Amino acid sequence: MTKFDFTSIMDRRHHDAIAVDCPAEQKFGFEGFTLKEGYDIIPMWVADMNFPVVPSIQKAMQERIAHPAFGYFTPRDEYYDAIIRWQQEHNNVEGLKPEHIGYENGVLGGVVSAANVLAGKGGKVLLHSPTYIGFTGSLKNNGFDIVHSPLYKDENDIWRMDYEDMEKRIVEEDIHTAIMCNPHNPTGRVWEKEELEKAYEIFERHQVWVISDEIWSDLILDDRHHVPCQSVSDYARSHTAAMYAPSKTFNLAGLIGSYHIIYDKWLRDRVLKESSLSHYNSMNVLSMYALIGAYSEEGKEWVSELREVLSGNVEWAYRYICEHFDGVKLSRPQGTYMLFIDCEEFCRRNNLDIDTLLRRGWEVGVFWQDGRPFHGTWCIRMNLALPLSRVQEAFERLNENIFKG
Repeated sequence: MTKFDFTSIMDRRHHDAIAVDCPAEQKFGFEGFTLKEGYDIIPMWVADMNFPVVPSIQKAMQERIAHPAFGYFTPRDEYYDAIIRWQQEHNNVEGLKPEHIGYENGVLGGVVSAANVLAGKGGKVLLHSPTYIGFTGSLKNNGFDIVHSPLYKDENDIWRMDYEDMEKRIVEEDIHTAIMCNPHNPTGRVWEKEELEKAYEIFERHQVWVISDEIWSDLILDDRHHVPCQSVSDYARSHTAAMYAPSKTFNLAGLIGSYHIIYDKWLRDRVLKESSLSHYNSMNVLSMYALIGAYSEEGKEWVSELREVLSGNVEWAYRYICEHFDGVKLSRPQGTYMLFIDCEEFCRRNNLDIDTLLRRGWEVGVFWQDGRPFHGTWCIRMNLALPLSRVQEAFERLNENIFKG
């Protein structure tokens, strides 16, 4: 019996949601298809959730809105206290202080600020591939040279880091900045402590600084746990700028508001200076209250239930694909709410290109996402953060109209 509502189907049309409005208006790459009669839009592309937020968020914001002044402000002690408590309870973080925490307008903004300090314009940055498109776009737009180290699947279809390849590229390309995605987007891999330790041994050996995107860290599936990059060694603690946000966990992307944790004063001072130069990286008062409401006891309960719901959705979808989508391969995600499915065998067998496959899904209202910008040549990315009934309906539409023999 759940306390919160993860089953109601929320009508997001015309409520500032690109998840449904852009497909309906044929924007953001959804051009050139016709929605077949009798089908509505099931949003399964952009990574936000189709669940109502935890009530404590709206309550905190409404109480603040009741006071009729919104002038200049500084972050409240409650803001820092909420982050420190959340990190301690969820990630076993000890010794975190307010001075280690800095506001970021978004995780990608924080990544760019840290990269400007550590790599400099035109500098080389190591990333794993498949790669989150936000990294690709923001780093290229800011003049960085991306060097990819491909992940691989082991005999159990689990994504792994290729440590030999990582070290080879670091040495040959003279790289001193790396980006970790922990958990990994788009594969959903939750890195284990031993894996992170091995990666940081390489980073320490070659004096590589790390920018770690840990925005998905609360959304770990089943009985797994998040291991913060900064926790695995003294070197990792002092040579990592970690980026967090309540936005992915609590569906607050439209409010804007992320934060970094940086323990090293040299790096922290320079990242803060870098992010201040445009006079753009300033907190919104309502996003502060949203975080306080999210990182509350009620928020903690809500996330616990959410993880159970997402774990169930992933399990159902994984089994359905294995049983019904012949020629489609995937690694079962361990975190996030995204699937990254490989359709190469199905497409080749049926003489289809990925554009045609994508369009056939859109025509029956299943708005999945092209995986090629994530460096998945034959891949499609799917969002499962919907009521289970909608997930089931989407997969049944795909099976009936595309994958059924």
